[in-house]
Amino acid sequence: MAGRVVVIGGGGTGMGLATAQCFARDGDTPVLIGRRAEVVERAAEGIGGAVALPGDLAEPADVARLAGEIGERFGTVDVLVNSAGGNGTLEPGPPDPDDPIAAVAHDWTVNFRSNVLSAVLLTEALRDRLASPGGRVLFISSIAAYRGSGSGSYGAAKAALHPYAHDLARALGPRGVTVNVIAPGLIEDTEFFGGAMAPARRERLISETLNGRAGTPGDVAQTAHWLASHAASHVTSQIIQVNGGAQRGV
Repeated sequence: MAGRVVVIGGGGTGMGLATAQCFARDGDTPVLIGRRAEVVERAAEGIGGAVALPGDLAEPADVARLAGEIGERFGTVDVLVNSAGGNGTLEPGPPDPDDPIAAVAHDWTVNFRSNVLSAVLLTEALRDRLASPGGRVLFISSIAAYRGSGSGSYGAAKAALHPYAHDLARALGPRGVTVNVIAPGLIEDTEFFGGAMAPARRERLISETLNGRAGTPGDVAQTAHWLASHAASHVTSQIIQVNGGAQRGV
């Protein structure tokens, strides 16, 4: 094992995978976690030195098992990137779609589990293993935490990460551990939209940026890489906007 140990929740696709590739180029060891074993295993095979650990980060028993495996194999975690989550509307629908209140409860529960619980459980399971000093914790939020997502539940779930990150930064700061959040806007080449974004919506989202383009997974990965570097050791409890200025509106 060379370099740092970089644990990435949701590391099998999209921004998480791009982040793993970015750290691997520096000689670090990415540990990829995801629900779909075939996805994270295939991703790890494509990255020299990467390790795949399949598991559901919204399930406490799975998280406890994963944390135990990470502890036994690596001991210390240098960087933790919480990239798991996504648009809950892409998950299976409610058992009874004809019950509107049950459908609302299902939507909000799915988004909370996918975007909040997955990050909080993994972070809490590994917080005592974070390198002290020098540990880094990163959360992938969204522009939707500021501007809404159209459904309410996804943006609210992402926004919930912000106060948690601030509290965590305060708690871990004396150990020399930094905690930061990245808030992307439209990022193409991910599974977020399920490949079904209407051209008109894409054009509208791009028009809201100040630089006239969609983001890429690499934009987020490079930001995460910098936040995890020694150069960013005095940057903590911050929310870094990676959305071409769209967060400010037009």
